Amino acid sequence: MTQDNQRAERSFAVIGAGINGAAVAREITQRFPDASVTVFEKADHVAAHQSGHNSGVVHAGLYYEPGSLKARLCRRGVNLLRGYAAAKGLPYDECGKIVVALRPEEEERLRSIFERAVANGVPDVELIGPERIREIEPNAVGRLALHSPHTAITDYAEIARSFVDDVRSSGGTVCLNTEVIDIDIQPNGCTITTTDGSSYRGGPSERREYFDFVIACAGLQSDQVAKMAGGAAHPTIVPFFGQYSQLAPEHRTILNGLVYPVPDPAYPFLGVHLTKRVDGEMLVGPNAFLSFGRENYAGWKIGVKDSLRVATDPAFWKFAARNMKAAVHEFAAVLSRKKFLAGAAEYVPSLRGAVSTPITRGIRAQAMDAEGELIDDFVIEQQGRATLIRNAPSPGATSSMAIAEHILDVVADTHGLDPSSQTKAQKDD
Repeated sequence: MTQDNQRAERSFAVIGAGINGAAVAREITQRFPDASVTVFEKADHVAAHQSGHNSGVVHAGLYYEPGSLKARLCRRGVNLLRGYAAAKGLPYDECGKIVVALRPEEEERLRSIFERAVANGVPDVELIGPERIREIEPNAVGRLALHSPHTAITDYAEIARSFVDDVRSSGGTVCLNTEVIDIDIQPNGCTITTTDGSSYRGGPSERREYFDFVIACAGLQSDQVAKMAGGAAHPTIVPFFGQYSQLAPEHRTILNGLVYPVPDPAYPFLGVHLTKRVDGEMLVGPNAFLSFGRENYAGWKIGVKDSLRVATDPAFWKFAARNMKAAVHEFAAVLSRKKFLAGAAEYVPSLRGAVSTPITRGIRAQAMDAEGELIDDFVIEQQGRATLIRNAPSPGATSSMAIAEHILDVVADTHGLDPSSQTKAQKDD
């Protein structure tokens, strides 16, 4: 549709068909049933990136700063996601999780996590000793652990596809193989330029469409999409890959749930842990190291533009200078799967000498500020009629339905949208 055409409904564009984009599009159809919704996704399928390359953990909200957007939306998101999965018959297993302290110096950090979890309203969490650890996970060891019985696992790609099915059932349009290449913000809307990847006079064909509102959920490309819309220079996205390994079939039942380490403040990421998947497989991982390409899932398809962006960003070098010890530690795990598995065997000794197979790596869209600090909380930026998710790291998937609610609350409050009044003419009356 064009800006000059008489429109009988509000129009929304959503950029990205990962789990957050799909959740936002679905929330629009729920809240504004007479609005038109169009989702643009440059890949050829839904959940092509982070949403389809993760361990599937539904986080309970243990670690996050009380009162932060992460903490609030995680807890709300868990409840929404659990209810949605039950209503749709989608996989959702409350297998539980223990966060284990192996050394005395980790115990105080674990107690702090427990205090945060209680402050965040995580239900039924408790600190447990060695005997209780063995009751919950007979093959695990530790001095002290935090038990979160309601931490769950799901299949986020399947959830995202279900959200998209809901969007289509409500009359929304999902355009795959369609990349957004420009966003022009105007006083009362936005014009989006897309390319559909087809050949037209030697190159992809372009199309311009006008929308009342645009919501960008572009994940690994979030800073580039924000740049199109005139967003702030930072945060920028620095891609880090995470490699999981799948344990041999004889180890599928070695744990009842999930076993995590106590986060070490000397390292920017969580560390190797053991995760059960809804298909019954047991995973070990992930490591975390700079990815030479935002979509370099195979490991050898170097993204030259992405790598140059990182190499020419002073913020990255500030980060690297502070985290050289962590980089050496992670690189060792990248080079040696034996070393990688040895870390997991500290928590589950019977895994010593276990056999595993690497699976497709995931790539984390890690937002970094101008000083080279990794941004922990969710970041959502407004540029006129465009709303940009600039940072939605873990628990972004857990929080997806709550993030969608939050974004639509902000859009509705900022622009005075009334769900009961859908058309421009009705609003003017």
